[in-house]
Amino acid sequence: MATSQKLKIDNEELAEEFFEDAVLLGIVAPVKDYQFSWQLNQLLGLNFRVNNDIEIQLNKKQRKYYFGIYEYAIPAISVTHYLYNNQYDGEYLLPEFKHLDFLWMIKGDPVAAEDLKILVQSIRTLPGVQLVTEMTNEKIKNKQHLIF
Repeated sequence: MATSQKLKIDNEELAEEFFEDAVLLGIVAPVKDYQFSWQLNQLLGLNFRVNNDIEIQLNKKQRKYYFGIYEYAIPAISVTHYLYNNQYDGEYLLPEFKHLDFLWMIKGDPVAAEDLKILVQSIRTLPGVQLVTEMTNEKIKNKQHLIF
């Protein structure tokens, strides 16, 4: 007689692997996501584009909430930037960080500390940006919400 074995997805391990090579910034900038990405593109020379294929959908209170993600892959190197909207219609992607409007994740090759410092300083110069802070994985309770 064959026994059936249930396979279980280890969300904690999945999150660890996803964030293994990632840097995460939290940004307070009370502007629309499309305006913020436009400013980043214009003033910092980036090329963020909305990527509906990796949009995050959360089901809460019998409703669906959609959190847009903008993506920018740097040509010729293995680094991709993702800009998450942390709020949609009164719900939060990371409820433990309700004060943050955006989450900026950098994945791929390691980012040099000096390059990260320059990026953070550049983001702070944008109109409407009130705070940019580097976030540590340990402080994020709902890491799985960021996995696409």
